[in-house]
Amino acid sequence: MIHITKVIILFISLIISIPTMAQNGKVLFVMSEADTLLLKKGKKKRQTGIFLNEFYQAYKAIVNKGYSVDFATPTGKKATIDQESLADDYWKEDIKMRQEAIDFWNNNQEFSNPMTLEKAIEKEKEYIGLVIPGGQGLMVDLIYDKNTPLLLKSFAKNQKVIGLICHAPSLITTIRKEENPFIGYKVNSVTGFEEFYIEKFIMKGKPQKRKIAKQLHKLGLEYKKGGPGKSYAVRDRNLITSQNPYSGIQFNELYLKALEEAN
Repeated sequence: MIHITKVIILFISLIISIPTMAQNGKVLFVMSEADTLLLKKGKKKRQTGIFLNEFYQAYKAIVNKGYSVDFATPTGKKATIDQESLADDYWKEDIKMRQEAIDFWNNNQEFSNPMTLEKAIEKEKEYIGLVIPGGQGLMVDLIYDKNTPLLLKSFAKNQKVIGLICHAPSLITTIRKEENPFIGYKVNSVTGFEEFYIEKFIMKGKPQKRKIAKQLHKLGLEYKKGGPGKSYAVRDRNLITSQNPYSGIQFNELYLKALEEAN
């Protein structure tokens, strides 16, 4: 009898010590599913998608803290990865993580079968946070999708933690100024100089949607920036924004802190 009692006590203590995902809550990752970017007024095509390290570093940090994750894209199609984001330079903080991220992209069933944005809006009450990774892909589909402003307004209205990475802060401009909940917020994004560098030396062509920082400032947000190619992220209330693929650690620290405070 004593032996059975000890086993029961041990079992209960083990259960209590395991931080279940249900305890911590669920975060929604919204991603582009676009795979082609038009440059030079539509005369040039370039492969595009989400930036793998911007997605995976944030995903890894969040699930490692015990949160669960759902994925959504505009029509429920699997997100495409921008091949540029596989370059060594973007993984120098942890080069081994790149293969882990590629394996996840290839094999994870939840990632491969995301819900639609429309469905994500219906399930908004289930989530405590939202993350939208960067990459030029979102400048092709998410920025034109009618559900994007609805999703952002819904999360903002309920004071949920919103994380927008690199190009993703541009999605704030999809909300009309008179109903935009982020007016007056401090915000960061890819800088004008970084956009110029990408267009001139990497993509070798200008996309239709650009000058994100200028648009955010014009809309009425207080734009903040760090040095070109340097780590920089900023938090204002429930909004966390970051500048480029090198800002993962800083973004994750701010985002996880905000989740902890909201939980």
